[in-house]
Amino acid sequence: MDITALLAQAANLMLTGMVGVFVFLSILIIAVKGLSRFAAPAEQAPPSPRVTKSKPVGEEQVPSEHLAAISAAISQYRNQHFQSEK
Repeated sequence: MDITALLAQAANLMLTGMVGVFVFLSILIIAVKGLSRFAAPAEQAPPSPRVTKSKPVGEEQVPSEHLAAISAAISQYRNQHFQSEK
């Protein structure tokens, strides 16, 4: 076989493969869209707006008991872990 016939056969094979993939993907897209319409609820209600409660300025602060417990835990951690390094 000469090179021209081989190139024509390769182009034909490539074109056939590309058309096959295009047709397969088109069918797949149509099937997915059809199934999504079939599975979708009949009527979707718009989501209700969420109401968030804003905290007063005084409630945003951490209680002093919590701060004391956190400070004690940090100092205890530092004493245990940094003492062993020395």
